[in-house]
Amino acid sequence: MTDRVYNVLFLCTGNSARSILAESILNKEGGGRFRAFSAGSQPKGTVNPFALKVLESFDYPAKGFRSKAWDEFATADAPVMDFVFTVCDNAAGEACPVWPGQPMTAHWGIEDPAAVEGTDIQKQAAFVAALRYLRNRISVFAALPVASLDKTSLRAKLTEIGQSEGATSPRHSAA
Repeated sequence: MTDRVYNVLFLCTGNSARSILAESILNKEGGGRFRAFSAGSQPKGTVNPFALKVLESFDYPAKGFRSKAWDEFATADAPVMDFVFTVCDNAAGEACPVWPGQPMTAHWGIEDPAAVEGTDIQKQAAFVAALRYLRNRISVFAALPVASLDKTSLRAKLTEIGQSEGATSPRHSAA
């Protein structure tokens, strides 16, 4: 058994909803084995209030989040990532920075809850669905015996997780 903590970066375009949800979920559910971060290619500058409300309602950390650019994690003094997951199709199609350490990557796209129009109840329901899909994926990921899997097997598992219920674009297998 290893005491190693794996760094995980969740990417989205705006870093205001899905990537924030994923960061919070993994930091709580990761059992101390993972340290999660989030960022965006074109950060909105603010975190969507529905993301924070839903995190809080499901007893996940909802404080201290900020919408930030993924460039922060591509610098020499940034934490070295072991895994980088895109959670939106737009970010998966963009040219990502070169990540120090050559992390494993996968695409875990789900629909953007922030794009839902309608009543506050409809918007909140979209965020709850996004949280559920992300929590399911993160639970499977956190249970993987990462240290004992070879790279090929691990990559296959990460791709399979990204194609689970709620996937927007199963054809993408890497970020």
